[in-house]
Amino acid sequence: MSQDPERRIEKKKTLAEKLAALGKGVFGGQGDPARAPFQGSGPPNRDGRPRLPVGQHEVKNWPVLDLGVHPRIETRDWKLEVDGLVARPLALSWDEFMALPQVEDVSDFHCVTTWSRFDNRWRGVRLKTIAEKAGVLPEARFLLATAYDEDPTGEAYTTNVSLERALEDDVLLVHEWEGRPLPREHGGPVRMITPKLYAWKGAKWIRKLTFLAEDHPGFWEVRGYSNTAEPWANDRYS
Repeated sequence: MSQDPERRIEKKKTLAEKLAALGKGVFGGQGDPARAPFQGSGPPNRDGRPRLPVGQHEVKNWPVLDLGVHPRIETRDWKLEVDGLVARPLALSWDEFMALPQVEDVSDFHCVTTWSRFDNRWRGVRLKTIAEKAGVLPEARFLLATAYDEDPTGEAYTTNVSLERALEDDVLLVHEWEGRPLPREHGGPVRMITPKLYAWKGAKWIRKLTFLAEDHPGFWEVRGYSNTAEPWANDRYS
């Protein structure tokens, strides 16, 4: 990286604050942005939304955006913890994770920095499968995902999502992309993907899922990014 992590974080934070102050890229409708009319262009996707969300442009490559640190986690060392409001807390090894039901899916990827990449081929485990294995309790309403990467102060990357959105069928913990192991720079060995939300809601290098009764804003959410992150409502910043 040509720019150190601290400067990268500060630039993104400043951009979020400026755009929020100008009212650009902020959901301006009434009520919940998830219930707002879909905005965008192109033919309908499989969910009935315009293929390209409002304010986005299509790319063919897959840009790398993160905190500037790419942790190296070997599969023998990787572990996924599942805790919080669950009946059966988990600490899954790589082999245990790979023994769970595997799915393949093709979905689009929408970055808050205005690019979208269509038709990504993924292989992994539905987050819903892990939630069922852990026995998520009825009082759980939110999910907090924690990653292996940290900022220069040692703060781990986290991101939050409502349980309703987390349990959708296309939300996966993926270990393959385009038929190959997920590249390290894109969160390998395992990352979360959230095709109906902006991609920062899908943590790279994922290491823990915590189910909560109350919402707990994550790393970018407390720095000016939207809590809900709905691409078709241009819901980028708080």
